[in-house]
Amino acid sequence: MSQQLFSPAQLGTFTLQNHVVMAPMTRSRALGNVPNALMAEYYAQRASAGLIITEGTSPAPNGLGYARIPGLFNQAQVAGWRLSTDAVHAQGGHIFVQLMHTGRIGHQLNLPEGAEVIAPSAVTAAGEMWTDQQQMQAHPQPRALRPDELPALKQEFVRSAQLAIEAGFDGVELHGANGYLLEQFLNPVANQRTDSYGGSVENRARFVLEVAAAVAAAIGPERTGIRLSPWGVASDMPHYPEIDATYAYLATELQRLNLVYVHLVDHSAMGAPAVPAETVAAFRERFTNSLILSGGYDAPRAEEALQSGRADLVAFGRPFIANPDLVERLRTGAPLAQPDPATFYAPGPEGFQQGYTDYPALRLAEAAR
Repeated sequence: MSQQLFSPAQLGTFTLQNHVVMAPMTRSRALGNVPNALMAEYYAQRASAGLIITEGTSPAPNGLGYARIPGLFNQAQVAGWRLSTDAVHAQGGHIFVQLMHTGRIGHQLNLPEGAEVIAPSAVTAAGEMWTDQQQMQAHPQPRALRPDELPALKQEFVRSAQLAIEAGFDGVELHGANGYLLEQFLNPVANQRTDSYGGSVENRARFVLEVAAAVAAAIGPERTGIRLSPWGVASDMPHYPEIDATYAYLATELQRLNLVYVHLVDHSAMGAPAVPAETVAAFRERFTNSLILSGGYDAPRAEEALQSGRADLVAFGRPFIANPDLVERLRTGAPLAQPDPATFYAPGPEGFQQGYTDYPALRLAEAAR
């Protein structure tokens, strides 16, 4: 049986109730881009995780590329998120907000008035984006950011992180993975800049590291983490020759910033190429603060990663959707309920709670039978 996975864990100054992390998952229930009571109920149901990382939350209007995703840049959103942080803390949990600027992965129909699709370069992503108004639409060509705009963009992340602390979050996770704005700077296919933010590995990593440094300075490195997806291909992020050099450099520099954690994601369980073991090992060697690994884990595999020292915490994503009591099910070896993909990002016929907050804990499901 697992020994370490369900024992208390240390994350910087926080003592977590176990080594299980609820991974960030977009669920598109934030009507008007404002978090609500239904979302608070959803997170509270899953507060037995050692750490919850929220769904991607935009630090600015331009980053709201998907339909119905939350933001964190005004007081209404602060108040809305306070419902979730209070609810999770009341259950003894810890919760970080993931700050996700979608960059070129978006559509004008999903953005508020006056916002626009922006990116490091005017390179259109392949594929389509759902809009509530006109259903699937091709990604538009983004507007390339001017050099003089980058300080203000960085400050949007900083201000959002400060609002996160005001909203009661224990910390923030910068989303530098899955093809969104920060990874768009890292990838030379999406980043074709010729200034000091493009070209070399160091230049392409510059904006990510500047944002991380500024956020850590504003709220403390002990409250600042980052998610990365080396070798990932999500959101039209093709591979490039300097992948390992890029992430080795990031590992060294993020350790220098003393961030509380790095969250490495491997999407091979969903059909993407696996992150090579050597890439993770090289990152582990250079980054010695907490390392979270995620991607298709079950309890035995998570325990092995913890026991071997490859990971300090292990994140679980989709299993948390249909199993609000996932930690208890993993601990006891109980069967896992299966989620309904049709309600991952949209309501069912019965409303937004369907496929969201209506999955019962095992004891309630058994009582109902």
